[in-house]
Amino acid sequence: MTKSKTFAGYFFEDYYVGQVIAHAVPRTVTEGDRAVYQSLYPSRFAVASSDEFARACGFEKSPVDDLIAFHVVFGKTVPDISLNAVANLGYADGRFLRRVYPGDTLTSSSEVIGLKQNSNGKSGVVYVRTTGRNQHGEEVLTYCRWVMVRKRDVDAPATDTVVPDLPDVVSADKLVVPDGLSFAGYDHALAGEKHGWGDYAPGERIDHVDAVTVEDAEHMMATRLWQNTAKVHFDTTVRDDGSRLVYGGHVISIARALSFNGLANAQFIAAINSGAHANPCVAGTTIGAWSEVLERSETAVPDVGALRLRTVATSRKDVGFELRGDNGRYLPHVLLDLDYWVFMPV
Repeated sequence: MTKSKTFAGYFFEDYYVGQVIAHAVPRTVTEGDRAVYQSLYPSRFAVASSDEFARACGFEKSPVDDLIAFHVVFGKTVPDISLNAVANLGYADGRFLRRVYPGDTLTSSSEVIGLKQNSNGKSGVVYVRTTGRNQHGEEVLTYCRWVMVRKRDVDAPATDTVVPDLPDVVSADKLVVPDGLSFAGYDHALAGEKHGWGDYAPGERIDHVDAVTVEDAEHMMATRLWQNTAKVHFDTTVRDDGSRLVYGGHVISIARALSFNGLANAQFIAAINSGAHANPCVAGTTIGAWSEVLERSETAVPDVGALRLRTVATSRKDVGFELRGDNGRYLPHVLLDLDYWVFMPV
């Protein structure tokens, strides 16, 4: 049986700093994506749910949820960046630059910005900056992530170590308020909560109360929806324990959806400052979430405020706001630690 026409994915030694990879395949976003997204996650933010509500906020129609755009752009990168990954380690310097609407076609490309072989010589960390563009060539989002990738040949010489200097936080002046957005006529009752930007204070913590149990069928369907082909999400022979690893973006979407209870007016994600998948998630895990307000900032639009949040997804309910142990490491029940900016009405 010949394998000459198939592709086993890139391994660590195949990457070099400065390498640019144009990812296949273009993906047109549809209303079906919105419907399936809202059936997979308990997401009900008003602007992404209602054309009429979106028009009242300055749009011609409702854009899709920001994380739909993220998942589509991310999914394109998997066959080239993380097909042979051990783990997706983190995110930084992500900015949402333009809203995505049904009918838009998205493509992705990534530049390798860093490499570091692990001390065991069996794998290394690959740092990339990924950019998603629409059919007009306009950038819709950009972010950095780093992935631990297996080596094909453990005897292959180590590459020079290059670790990129990434910002801890996307500065507020670099946040891009969506074109036309105005919350001047915002209807808090229809949105689901009365709390505006000025009602949140740095240091405040919010228990989002609700929880969702992850099912194998649902997380695999979601991952296929984004055309994410990573083996660990589907093939029970890949992991030693025989489980399928839940795509980290699935956990992000669940946590974001759960955050509606307490943050219903956080209508848009503006940036991802940092993110860590602290512990693996598998089917049967019940995910809860809490958020901490880190910072507030005004924007150039008087009725639009930027709120910086840390949202933490956990695998146990009623654990309080515990995050790390005395040794500084994430506690075993912490699945996700996400630091990001949102836009909400002042």
